[in-house]
Amino acid sequence: MSSSTPAGKQWQAAAERFAALIPLARLDPAVVTWANQAFPRARWGVGFSGGADSLALLLLVWAHWPKRRATLRALHFDHRLRGAESRADARFCQRVAKGLEVLLVTENWTDGPTGSTASEADARNGRLKFFHQQVRIVWLGHQQDDIAETLFMRLARGSGAGGLSAPRPVQSLAGGRTHLRPLLTLKKTELVAALNAAGIPWREDSTNAGDAFFRNRIRRHVIPAWTEAAQRDALAGAARSRMLLEEDDAALETWVDSLSLLDSRGGLALQPLRGKPRAVARRALHRWLLVQRPTVQISSQAVETLLTAIIAGKTTRHSIGREGFAVLRDDYLRYAKNGNKRVTFHRRTN
Repeated sequence: MSSSTPAGKQWQAAAERFAALIPLARLDPAVVTWANQAFPRARWGVGFSGGADSLALLLLVWAHWPKRRATLRALHFDHRLRGAESRADARFCQRVAKGLEVLLVTENWTDGPTGSTASEADARNGRLKFFHQQVRIVWLGHQQDDIAETLFMRLARGSGAGGLSAPRPVQSLAGGRTHLRPLLTLKKTELVAALNAAGIPWREDSTNAGDAFFRNRIRRHVIPAWTEAAQRDALAGAARSRMLLEEDDAALETWVDSLSLLDSRGGLALQPLRGKPRAVARRALHRWLLVQRPTVQISSQAVETLLTAIIAGKTTRHSIGREGFAVLRDDYLRYAKNGNKRVTFHRRTN
């Protein structure tokens, strides 16, 4: 990390130097295409912690999309987990944003767990909530190493193609929100080397040196051993697998869309699933379960049991939480609350 810190508008010159080292062609092409076609007045927000990844992202967005600078927002979320170190991060982010003449929007985590009780998921949910309150288009600094780390984390919990294809370059969310990750084509070492070559400092999160969080343990112990054992560019291999899994996931989602399985009453028509692969039926069941939220509480084992019943067309009734049941009868899957002994099934006319 460079020892000298640019002052004032020197940050703009630093951003130009950095962008020359990482030109637009090095960024994820799906993100570049999306950004170049986006509505010109849409406000962009860059998640900015002050670390190497998020600083690289802010500098590249600022340099490669100059027409967006007036409406660009740097979004800094202070988790308040590292005391004076967190406050120093915030001051660094203020200096960078001021030098780039970009509006910095900050928020302190006031309603989340503190200290050792805060999980990775808690922290992520807290900052994403803040980001989404500010803008609909959020740029995030995930890079190629993050793909491999996420892959191992999700393998440990048994994720399918949808989970294993994260993080996605262009991620569409509910409410018209979009997450953009242009750095997925670059390794952490490449970003750090370019920052050093351009004489640009960044902030280090001291918690990254410990093993308190699962991602840190993967990053510090699993990834180095894995890449050494592979004797090839394993990070690039993981990135390609992520891309292929995203393609497979999109194909399955399109297939399920074409079947028009959910009706206006929240029922799932099962007849169109006859003869289809188990993966298609699984997607359909997953969509049906999402409609029933937040009342549904169902284990992975119970999902498999219900899925098997759906494929077999077997009349059955399964508890999916304290408040109700999944009732499968006459080629329909319905949700019935406790005490409702009779469930009305309405056949589709199409």
